[in-house]
Amino acid sequence: MTIHARALLFDNDGTLVSSLDSVNRCWTRWAVEYGLTAEDFARIELHGRPAAEIAADLLPAHVVPQAVARIEDLEVEDVADGGVSLLPGTKDFLSGLPAERWAVVTSATRRLAEARLGAAGILPKTLVAADDITRGKPDPEPYLLAARLLGVDPADCVVFEDAPAGLQAGRAAGMTTVALATTHRAEELTADLVVKDLSALSALVTDAGIEIAVRP
Repeated sequence: MTIHARALLFDNDGTLVSSLDSVNRCWTRWAVEYGLTAEDFARIELHGRPAAEIAADLLPAHVVPQAVARIEDLEVEDVADGGVSLLPGTKDFLSGLPAERWAVVTSATRRLAEARLGAAGILPKTLVAADDITRGKPDPEPYLLAARLLGVDPADCVVFEDAPAGLQAGRAAGMTTVALATTHRAEELTADLVVKDLSALSALVTDAGIEIAVRP
C-alpha cells in the first residue's frame, strides 16, 4: 500500500515521542492535589485531548485556570527529569522530510510541546499547539490550521496519530489517516492504515509530493 501526500501532519505524544510514563506520573500527582479519583477520570476521554478541556470536564470552572497551569508546570518539570524519549523510527522518518512539508499538531500547550520536542531533538518548522486553537481534537480545527499554515489542501495531507481522538480529528478534516499502535491496540484504532510505529513506514520525497509505503 502506498499513500500519496503533499504534507505530513504528526501528533507528538505517542506518535513521535514516548511520554506516557511522564503523563501518568504528572496527572496522578495532579489528581491527588485536586481530590480526584480514578472513577472521575474513567468517565471522560483523556488521551489526545488538551489539558484545559480535560480539566474543564473534571473541575469547577473557577478552578480550571489554576489547575491547567499546575499540570503544565508538572509536565514541563518532568521533561527535565528525563520524561521523554523518541519512539522507534521517528528520527529516520523525519530526517528525510523537507521542513516545509511537515508539521507537528499536538494537544499539549506550546510550552510543553517545545520542551518535549526539544528534549527529543525534534525541531519542526511548523507547530500547532493547544494555544493556537479554540477547539481541540477530536475537532478538526488543529489539523485544518496546520494544513493552512503549510499551504496545502487538507485532502493532500496525511495525519499520523496514536489516539482515537486525533484520528477522528484527521478524518473530520478530510485527511488520510495513519494510526500507530503505540498506546492503543490496533483493533481500537480506525484509520486508512494501521502500523506498529513509524519504523514500519518509509517516505519517498518526489517533485509531486511524498509517497508513504509500508516496509516489506
